Order: sequence, then C-alpha cells, then structure tokens
Amino acid sequence: MAKHPTTLEQFRSFCFQNSATDFEQAVEYFAVFGGMGWKVDMSKSLDELIREKVLKNYRYIHGDIAKITQSDRTHHALLSGLAMGDSREHSAFKRANVSREDGEASIDFLVENDLLIREKSQAQPVNEREEVSDKLRFTLPFLRFWFSSISPYYKGIRDGDYSEVDKRLENMKQEFSQPIYDELVKEAVKASFVEDKIDKIGSYWDKNNDIDLLAKTKSGKIVTGIFKYSKSKAKKSELNRLKEQCAKVDLEADIFVLFSKNGFSNEMKKEKSANVKLLTLKNLKALVTDLNEKDLLVNTNKKY
Repeated sequence: MAKHPTTLEQFRSFCFQNSATDFEQAVEYFAVFGGMGWKVDMSKSLDELIREKVLKNYRYIHGDIAKITQSDRTHHALLSGLAMGDSREHSAFKRANVSREDGEASIDFLVENDLLIREKSQAQPVNEREEVSDKLRFTLPFLRFWFSSISPYYKGIRDGDYSEVDKRLENMKQEFSQPIYDELVKEAVKASFVEDKIDKIGSYWDKNNDIDLLAKTKSGKIVTGIFKYSKSKAKKSELNRLKEQCAKVDLEADIFVLFSKNGFSNEMKKEKSANVKLLTLKNLKALVTDLNEKDLLVNTNKKY
C-alpha cells in the first residue's frame, strides 16, 4: 500500500467495507469517517453515527490524535484553520494567528507526520513576481472533519454539551462532501482519457483566480475544467465562464472538461465534442464498480 492511499483508494475501501449502495450517501458518510477503517452502519443517520462513534469517544480519539500532534497548540490551531478555511497555507496562518516562521515549521511537522499533503498550483501566475500560497490537504477525510467540527468545540463536548457541534453540523454536509467530489471528479477525468492519457493533474490558483481542473496529457495537450454541484443543470454559460477564467491567466487550453452533478442543458449537450468533455454523476459511480476484498485497505486505527 502506498504511503498515502489516494482519495479513490480510500473511498473504494470504505464502500466495500460498509456495503455502500447509494453513491451520494457513501460520499457524505465518507467525508466524515473516511480513512479510519471503522465499520459504519449505513442504515443509521449521519448525526446518530457522529454522536455514537465520535462524540461519545471524544477523549479516546483526542488522545490518539494528540500523540501524533504532541498536543502542540500551534499544530492544532493550524489544522483547524485549514479545515475551516480555503486550504491555503497563508490563510491558515492568519486564522490560527501564528507567524509565518512558526506556521511553516508547524506545517513541515504535520506533513512529515502524515497528517497533511502539500499541493501546488499547476501553473505559474501571469505575474511571475506574485507569490502563490500552497494548499494543504488532509491525508484522511476524518481528520478534516475532526479539526473543523469537533476539536474547536472540545470544552462543550468535554462537559457533555453538544449544542455547538450540532449547530456546526447543520450546515456542514455540502461543505464536507465537495472536496471529496473534487478528488473523485479528477479521477473520473483521468479515466475518460484512454488513448492520450493524463500525465499530470491538479488545479490552478493564484491570488485572484481559481480553476477547478488543470491537467496535461502525455502528448502535451492542456486540459482545463470546471465542477458544478448545484441542483440545476449546467448551461453553456459555464463553458463560457471557464474560457474566461483561462483567458484571465493566459492559459491556452486544448480540451475543456465540465462536470455537473445534475446533468446539462440541451444547449450545453450540443457543445460536446472531442474538445469539450461532459461528465456527470454516472462517471463517478463507475469509479466504484467491481469492488472486492483487494480494495480493502489495512488500517491499524482503534475501532469505535
């Protein structure tokens, strides 16, 4: 097993272990419990499972995590800052109210100890003198959930008062599912390039711009993309917006990829071609077909 199993590898393991049949429910539950190797009863509500597995075992889980973080306040502040923010390193420094020097030292520790993975923008900004902050992704979805929705409210949890956590959880489901979808969409994009395979894939960002997908094929073609998760169908305006984003950062794309969780308008469907790929939830579901015991990752975490 690789040092850091990919999100897809972890998700396939989660789905197999828990006999998940509803894809969207699986993503929602994985966003909370992913990477821990815990058996999850998918017939129970997420709120019920969080109370049963996490809140009631808070002290034990906190103790296990504190052994890795050495109970360092800067580490915990940065992890919460990343979990509740936009994942950018410098934004986390501000949220945690730590100096750049202390923050960078802390991030290095957290990366070395396998809590975080550092990611860089896939291209240089138009202004080469502009400093672009790295983004940091949690190695396990559960860690992001813990440091955004559990750790900051430890006083109430310690005293048996879950009101702050309950309030936080009311609005977190969409927020927590999106990063999982982002990673799965990238996997679906890779799977959709059969002949000219994807050689490099990630995202583009600078101080003022964000592009969901920026990739390069083995033949050198530039692929850009935009991801849409709202309940409405994606329209041609989304393709135009993607092209405008590329123009702003001087990216000359060869292929445009649009992912829409709820499909596309008829006008947008007509744009589909060799240079415009359209992906839907069906493409993501294909990532978790033919699950078997080989997909089950070995976890040494304590079971709750």
